[in-house]
Amino acid sequence: MKAVVQRVSEAHVAVDGDVVGRIGLGLLVLLGVAAGDTPSDAASLARKVCALRIFGDSNGKMNLSVTDVEGGVLVVSQFTLLADVQRGRRPSFVGAAAPEAAAALYEKFADEVEALGVPVQKGVFGAHMRVSLVNDGPVTIIYDSVRSPSAQP
Repeated sequence: MKAVVQRVSEAHVAVDGDVVGRIGLGLLVLLGVAAGDTPSDAASLARKVCALRIFGDSNGKMNLSVTDVEGGVLVVSQFTLLADVQRGRRPSFVGAAAPEAAAALYEKFADEVEALGVPVQKGVFGAHMRVSLVNDGPVTIIYDSVRSPSAQP
């Protein structure tokens, strides 16, 4: 799984002009599901995202998590995070999971975040969406659950 996690003061996602998900303070998570990803990958990523200490404490230090600040998470599916642009000018998406598997893991990730006590809003899987956000900082963290062969334990 790949995720782009952005600390936001507000964010929303719209489909066909209708807002389908909205948060105030929290995290916008653009989520790409790769072929071979598993439910345990989704659960692990949810724990990681909810525990990220990227919100400022009383001293302005990034020391608090989304849970600590009672923020929300807006999850938006984005298979283009799996684009391979090593050759040619058109991205290849062969590394992305099939839509059915990706949708299930997208929902699993959102369910796991919610189970951790964080309010969740979502986009619409597979829809053309317009995402608006106010990136606070800016703070953007990229998470990739795929490790290179040399990084395997």
